Amino acid sequence: MVTAINPVLSGFYPDPSICRVGKDFYLVNSSFSYFPGVPVFHSRDLAHWEQIGNILDREEQLPLDGSEISEGIFAPTIRYHNGIYYMITTNINHGGNFIVTAESPEGPWSSPYYLGEEAQGIDPSLFFDTDGKCYYVGTRPNPEGVRYNGDWEIWIQELDLNQMKLTGKSMAIWKGALKDVIWPEGPHIYKIGGYYYLLHAEGGTGPEHSISVARSRELFKWFEGCPRNPVFTHRNLGLDYPVIYVGHGDLVDDGNGNWYIIMLASRPCRRHSSMGRESFLAKVEWENGWPVINPGIGKLCKCMEIPLEEYRFANEICHHDHLHFYEEKLDDRLLGIQTRNEEQYSLKARTGFLRLFTRKEKIEDKTNASYFGLRQKDYCFEVRTGLEFTPGDSESAGLVYYQNHENHLRMEIVKKGSSRIFNVVKHIHGHSTIISGTEIGDGMAEIILRAENQRASVWIKTGGEQKLAAENINLFPFTTEEAGGFVGCTAGMYASANGEESSGYADFAWLLYDAI
Repeated sequence: MVTAINPVLSGFYPDPSICRVGKDFYLVNSSFSYFPGVPVFHSRDLAHWEQIGNILDREEQLPLDGSEISEGIFAPTIRYHNGIYYMITTNINHGGNFIVTAESPEGPWSSPYYLGEEAQGIDPSLFFDTDGKCYYVGTRPNPEGVRYNGDWEIWIQELDLNQMKLTGKSMAIWKGALKDVIWPEGPHIYKIGGYYYLLHAEGGTGPEHSISVARSRELFKWFEGCPRNPVFTHRNLGLDYPVIYVGHGDLVDDGNGNWYIIMLASRPCRRHSSMGRESFLAKVEWENGWPVINPGIGKLCKCMEIPLEEYRFANEICHHDHLHFYEEKLDDRLLGIQTRNEEQYSLKARTGFLRLFTRKEKIEDKTNASYFGLRQKDYCFEVRTGLEFTPGDSESAGLVYYQNHENHLRMEIVKKGSSRIFNVVKHIHGHSTIISGTEIGDGMAEIILRAENQRASVWIKTGGEQKLAAENINLFPFTTEEAGGFVGCTAGMYASANGEESSGYADFAWLLYDAI
């Protein structure tokens, strides 16, 4: 037996999809406009996970120019069939629904096969039937006219894997479980015990989110809903419950007759969510031909016993991310905005440092600023970065706590006269306010952000002297509830010439994230 602790992936890991190949489980998540896209994880026991790469790690796979951080890649699905791994998803700004394939989940993954205008809507999934045929299932606007926001339907069509094109007739198979349902989405089909089962989310991604199930003996036939729909939700528990927004699940079995579901949920702090949607696990049993999630409990558990042998990894996902820059490639955990390319950085310019170039792109704009960050995974955490930086007149560099381009906290070194100044700047709904400015000496500077339950303090350390730069900073403006969108916060290194042309740079020696 092994004990799984929820969430099994802490921090911004939404819209999880899972598949099993032999004894190995593989899981993917949405990445929106962060680059690289669609992180892929591996486990042998469903409790411990290692990141083995990012599926979309080349710019040709992941065009994101001009995308807001909550646009880009929505709701991937991972499946395995006849020696090939498939990942299907939506790039909502650039090309719509597409598939990539690989012979190994570590990659390399193929260039995208775009499915064209015929593949309407979002949240695509693949289903491989026992006769070898493949089917596309997705969600699209009501073709008879959208009567209200969220008036969508779930539909299916055969997919020709040789041509990577939809073929044959398209048919709506389900509208959602409840009357006037909104946003039936995240559909997945499974064939179990003579039935085709459709698992999907509905009610939107916020407080009314839920999971429903329908089934049919035939694929191209209107499905019947489970009489207990929605089969899982936390919306009846209220906004003060420690886990909310539950929905968007994917079923998997362990090969021994035991079933599980991976799903998203949020953990708020003081009714505000900074980490976006995370990945949670629950048990599934089958009663009278329908799935029951966490039977006898009916809600997500903090801990659960799983009848698999414990399997650990040297670099498994945890609450501590310590990055140093002696490798020849960037760490898989490190996220850029829209791109992560050598116009922004160099690992070769100076051994042991990540050099970020002070380009004209600014993090306040919807662009590919020189920013690389790590996901926030806790409400009590500390982030540290050390940098050497001699700013020019328009240049700044330092640490950013980032929700989106309109809502973030910048902790940056700038030039004022002949001095270096360390500014703490809150940028809320597109407007910047300097909280504090501290004169600092030359040489290596260490910036420290310490957050505790939606309040933060910032320190700057130079020449062995550590100064408190700002304290009691309210972090509510950087939450989903106040900033909107679908992502969680990241914290990371940043450099910019703030709209001016520049040949400058900042050299970063480390980026450390720790739960406290």
